[in-house]
Amino acid sequence: MFSRRDLLAMSAAGAAMVGSSAQAATFGNPDEPPQGAVNARSPGSLTDPGPQNPALARQFPSAQNPPATDVGGLPMDWASFNNAPRRIQDGGWARQVTVADFAISKEISGVNMRLSAGGIRELHWHQAAEWSIMTYGSCRITVLDTQGRPYVADLKAGDLWYFPAGTPHSLQGLGPDGCEFVICFDDGHANEFNTLLVTDWFAHTPPEVLAKNFGVPAEAFAKIPLNNRWIFQGTVPGDLAADRAAVARHAEAPPYPFVHSLGSSAPVKESSAGSIRVADSTNFKVATTVAAALVTMPPGAVREMHWHPNADEWQYYIKGKARMTVFDTGPNARTTDFSAGDIGYVPRNLGHYVENVGDTELQLVGVFRAPRYEEVSLSNWLTHTPPKLVAQHLNIDEKLIAQWPDNSPGLMPKT
Repeated sequence: MFSRRDLLAMSAAGAAMVGSSAQAATFGNPDEPPQGAVNARSPGSLTDPGPQNPALARQFPSAQNPPATDVGGLPMDWASFNNAPRRIQDGGWARQVTVADFAISKEISGVNMRLSAGGIRELHWHQAAEWSIMTYGSCRITVLDTQGRPYVADLKAGDLWYFPAGTPHSLQGLGPDGCEFVICFDDGHANEFNTLLVTDWFAHTPPEVLAKNFGVPAEAFAKIPLNNRWIFQGTVPGDLAADRAAVARHAEAPPYPFVHSLGSSAPVKESSAGSIRVADSTNFKVATTVAAALVTMPPGAVREMHWHPNADEWQYYIKGKARMTVFDTGPNARTTDFSAGDIGYVPRNLGHYVENVGDTELQLVGVFRAPRYEEVSLSNWLTHTPPKLVAQHLNIDEKLIAQWPDNSPGLMPKT
């Protein structure tokens, strides 16, 4: 895993820091016994001569060589759609990561789905609420609320939809190349492969009951599918206005839209270090159980140290490369690497930061099972605490504390 030059450099650095004997309780090396490559005086402490998968190991440099500040054994906070099996059918595919695959993710399960132009995710509903962000192409959604009010809309990359639990809906890819999106359910056990499908219900209802229910002869249902369709290829939908007119008969419009343009909304935080956009029940009224934050950062920028007091955070990395450290009591601290298509998870109230460690823009979306987005900034807390008190805690000059950001910047630039 390491070249001879790497080993010599790390060994020299370790020797320079620890001198004749390893010393704990030093800046950047707080624990007993001393941890990290910087404390490894013998080259054999760093090499891995056993069986390896170098291609996989290269994706996780912070696991191969954790910072000396990592300590303890926090649960795995990484998963990925990249190694989740795809269920492929004519019209598209889907793959999922639930709590069965990702033990820490108790509040949210995730689905990545692709629909071709005309591809249909058949009419269905769920036991859990469904929130989604479009990542590619365009999609038409249909939905009926619990008051019998229909809604049809087209979405593009960066847009959201939200369907409350039990709300029937459908999804269909538009031209020219369909769509791709990520779905979050507000239950870690929710399973996209096991949903309530209209074709299943028809096939498993006696024909004479179907006839009575719809007021037509039983023979009208002779050709219904005897197996569910789930995803199937259809024709590309026509004009949106025509579909809206077709569903509007004898029905009112719902009071709030089921979609929201998060990607083009005004940022709540924006600077040279990037931007943060938020969607929750305050600006996306229908989304009563899921809130989200879309974070975009240039290379070297840091999502400031913070925590979320009202919900776990389920993260989806849309592009770029990131490193995140999560802090818990104990102390416990774990640093993990993320790339596009990966999923991160941070339990509520656990401190964390996210750093763009790549050479391109980083973008991720954080999803929360909560009606509102809430965050506590570490720097904002400390700069609104009496400086003398903070100085005594951290052995830092009050003049330096006065230079810390006191406005919850959200993002900090590369220094």
